Amino acid sequence: MRILLVDDDPGLRTLLKTTFEVADVDVVDAESAEVARRRIRAERPDVIVLDINMPGTTGLELCAELKGSPATREIPIVLLTGSDRGTSADAKRAGADAFVRKPFSPLELLSVAERLAGGLYGVPFRAAKKRSGKAEEELLLYARDLRHMLEVERGQRELLQSAYLQTVSALASALESKDTGTRAHSQRVQSYATALTGAIAAPTVSKDKSTPYGFLLHDVGKIGIPDGILQKPGPLSPAERRRMQTHTVLGEAMLSGIAFLKGEGLKIVRSHHERWDGRGYPDGLARDEIPLGARIFAVADALDAMTSHRPYRRALSWKAAREEVLGQRKRQFDPDVVDAFVAVEGQLRIIRRELAAA
Repeated sequence: MRILLVDDDPGLRTLLKTTFEVADVDVVDAESAEVARRRIRAERPDVIVLDINMPGTTGLELCAELKGSPATREIPIVLLTGSDRGTSADAKRAGADAFVRKPFSPLELLSVAERLAGGLYGVPFRAAKKRSGKAEEELLLYARDLRHMLEVERGQRELLQSAYLQTVSALASALESKDTGTRAHSQRVQSYATALTGAIAAPTVSKDKSTPYGFLLHDVGKIGIPDGILQKPGPLSPAERRRMQTHTVLGEAMLSGIAFLKGEGLKIVRSHHERWDGRGYPDGLARDEIPLGARIFAVADALDAMTSHRPYRRALSWKAAREEVLGQRKRQFDPDVVDAFVAVEGQLRIIRRELAAA
């Protein structure tokens, strides 16, 4: 099965491509209607997954165009939309074969695509869905359960938020056992990042109640990454690297339904692997485009990663890690955050000693 995925959000494209690749589905993506037309001319897809809300030619317009052409009218089209954009009636008028609202489970979307492709070939693609992996299914089911939990009793929001935080914090701790060599990582990086935030005088970050949760839960998306990748002792293959990099958007998707995490916390989860020079992921943001909380956390996360044992290397000394942080000023890291690191380095070393054996 060959799917053409058309969406202007690079993070969503990466998440869906990775999920579909696990199910042995060939995915080609396009960021605009113009690129999609070229992809279709180059090789006809079996299913098109098309976002309604795109700049230029919208998804509804492109859908109607494709369904109006004899050359493409038989290609099944699934339209995606945010809750406030487009209706099922709009999709039906445009000729869409299916209509899915955001947020959605990637596995549910894959099921819709499989059904449409199965109708095309006369054979359902159920075996591929079963190979999608237990970890991904558990992650997505968990996210749905938590969103439902928050909707049940809105009047008890504070209690539910506390229960959610305790549950996901336990997941973060479990993840540290799964991700070999990261014992107490979440607590250390949260403490490092809090100290850096205080030194950089960033009220938009420090006063946002979601910030500490973003620091703590930054890697929760790794729940959806197989142990074989997390614990691999050697270099990752390109496909494994792409899958590892999806942990940022997986984490954002998992936490996006939680009201009290919206703000800096959710931005930290998504953007903590962006780089000052624009060579990071998932969105390739650069300099001030990167949320400040994520820029602060990037230094804290890298510091702890370098000074902790990992499956593929031994821990570096503090001195070596310090030199690397300073050397990446204006490259990987925000220069102001690196300056803050120098200012509070003594405090950071105390944190390291206190939590080293935790």
